[in-house]
Amino acid sequence: MKEIIIPFATGLTIFMFGLQLMRSGLENMAGERLRHALLQFTRTPLRSFITGIVSTAFLQSSSAVTVLTIGFVNAGILTFAQTIGIILGTNIGTTVTTQILALNIEDFAVPFIILGAVTYILPFKGLSRLGLVIGGFGCIFLGMETMQWITYPLKERGWIHWLMENGGHPILTGIAAGMLLTALIHSSSACIAITMGFYASGLLSLPFAIAVVFGSNIGTCVTALLASLGTNLASKRVALSHLILNAAGVLAFAPLIPLISQAAPYLSENPATQIAHIQTLFNLICSLAVLPFSDAFAKGITWLTPNKTVPVKWNGFPRNL
Repeated sequence: MKEIIIPFATGLTIFMFGLQLMRSGLENMAGERLRHALLQFTRTPLRSFITGIVSTAFLQSSSAVTVLTIGFVNAGILTFAQTIGIILGTNIGTTVTTQILALNIEDFAVPFIILGAVTYILPFKGLSRLGLVIGGFGCIFLGMETMQWITYPLKERGWIHWLMENGGHPILTGIAAGMLLTALIHSSSACIAITMGFYASGLLSLPFAIAVVFGSNIGTCVTALLASLGTNLASKRVALSHLILNAAGVLAFAPLIPLISQAAPYLSENPATQIAHIQTLFNLICSLAVLPFSDAFAKGITWLTPNKTVPVKWNGFPRNL
């Protein structure tokens, strides 16, 4: 077991550390401009949509942008209706990370880390932030490479093969696996990185890998749901709408996974790139399909979660609490 647990835990830790480094560097480079954009450029669904894409691309985390949005709604700075476009945008912005992972530059992981460290210690504030980003890139690819060390022992033990053969319907099993793994590690990017590595190594079948990627879109909603605990009703609506949007997209595309698998070779010859492109197209189609109906969707969520008031009498007059 140690030949599986130790490389996986080490690789995942390095990967998550790299994501955090890159996120910190990009956020510091952007300063308060990202928060200002979330507050100022959300007057229409389209502007909210673009803001969600750009903010998520900078923070390298759809969960971070969604949690930040929930905080703004809870504080009364943003309305619930303004957040639908942001959520749709985050689903596209998060694909930037996946496309970066598909570049296959693992051989440059250590040079990136060294270059990032050198850049960070230079006595220039702007360069130190850039150093975090460069070093973060290096750690991400080093973490991916480390996690792939477990593919050989997993193949020998046959656990993944057994799961795909005996776990029931492989697509449903893959969606459940993606949901669970993403919910546990709170990062769809890490889940997709693992999936890309396993599929490229021949450990996973393409339909199963696609199902895991789709499932990660639902699993990533757990962070927003947890962030909405103890907040006002509008904030809870943001988390609920995030879950419904992502789950609806998975339900719509899950029956198409066999057809998507057949079309995958036309997207790229590289297995990891196939997964990246499929995730990007999936999120892009789902978000663009809903964007024109953002206002109607927001009204639907509001109708599903009405304000519950209790009429009481105060000095003989009815009053709602």
